[in-house]
Amino acid sequence: MFLGRLSARLWGGAAATVLVVAVTGCSAGGGGGTAAAAACDSPGVTADQVKLGLVVTDSGTGSAAFDSARSGVDARIGLANQEGGINGRQIVYQWRDDANSPSQSANVTASLVQQDSVFGLVTATSAIGNSLDQLAAQSVPIIGFAQPDWGKYQNFFSYLYAASPETIGRYILASGGTKVAFVTTGASTFTLQIMARYQAAFQAIGLGTTDAISYTSSTDNPVRVVQQISAAGADSMIGFTTSADFAAIAQAARAARLDLSSSVALTGYDHSLLATLGPALSGVSFPVYFRPFEAGGTALDRYRTAMTRFAPETLVPEQQFAMHAYIYTDMFLRGLELAGPCPTREGFISALRKVTDYDAGGLIAPINLGDNASQPLNCYAFVKINPAGDAFQVVHERLCANGTGT
Repeated sequence: MFLGRLSARLWGGAAATVLVVAVTGCSAGGGGGTAAAAACDSPGVTADQVKLGLVVTDSGTGSAAFDSARSGVDARIGLANQEGGINGRQIVYQWRDDANSPSQSANVTASLVQQDSVFGLVTATSAIGNSLDQLAAQSVPIIGFAQPDWGKYQNFFSYLYAASPETIGRYILASGGTKVAFVTTGASTFTLQIMARYQAAFQAIGLGTTDAISYTSSTDNPVRVVQQISAAGADSMIGFTTSADFAAIAQAARAARLDLSSSVALTGYDHSLLATLGPALSGVSFPVYFRPFEAGGTALDRYRTAMTRFAPETLVPEQQFAMHAYIYTDMFLRGLELAGPCPTREGFISALRKVTDYDAGGLIAPINLGDNASQPLNCYAFVKINPAGDAFQVVHERLCANGTGT
């Protein structure tokens, strides 16, 4: 059983110090001082604890994207426990690595639910799909990283199922782009399916598109990719790639003096990348689905303080999956709070579905958890790496699919 990744020694010593945060609370904020814990027989619930399960891709293909997820979970749970827990109970969790394998994900998920008897799951993986039917049949609450079609499960919650591709298209249009090169790491069926959605959306608003230009770093030269972009007459590009691959292509484009009005990478908004890839990615833009770290404000102050206090091993808190996991965990705590002093899985799901204005304490724009699974996120932020490659700059705090900020 884990209380985040902090040892029992830390929790008994340094973690006993009062956390002074002169900011507003996140949506699940404490609640332990006013609600007496009831004796319950729900899975994972005792008189003084609620046990969650965390499934995360900690190894295997794509695991680098999820590196910081556990730190985000630790930070939000640590903050909740510091403030008294939820309805008088401390929150603990056990975690499993699914190695981005659907079969392993099914095994570790079953182990957490059946052997460890967790109340519900927080997930930072794209491999859990094979388990969702069984988890739905058991009414196990799940909150985490989502694929668009997972919204059909009433027990599955996320603040982002899909982002509107049109919004990125509007960003490229506003930057002067007319034809977009689609660059991919490899050519998996899943990536090509997502890419096809973006191509159709871009074309619908007047942007030309190329076919997929695949790049495999172990066998390809990024110069070849740049030559294909140039030959296609593209004046902008979007990357369905790893950060390292997009950096290599962007660097080769600059060396070839290919004049691109904009380059957008779907992943890579991590301050930890600046030290290694920042100069190569200078001028590259990124969509951001929460309040950008550079925008400031009390909600981000609270997040940073929690990361520093309860996930000190993460030296750079400004990482996108640390934030995603922090928000997933906050949403889970909100559900527990609403489920009352004797929470049941069914009560949790029913109560959380009725929330119409969830905003993670100001970290995201308010969403309706009753119907957000059926509606893509139309408005979000954009940041860009500065010319020196050592910082992100906010370009838009909010840009919408209609090309405005509303």
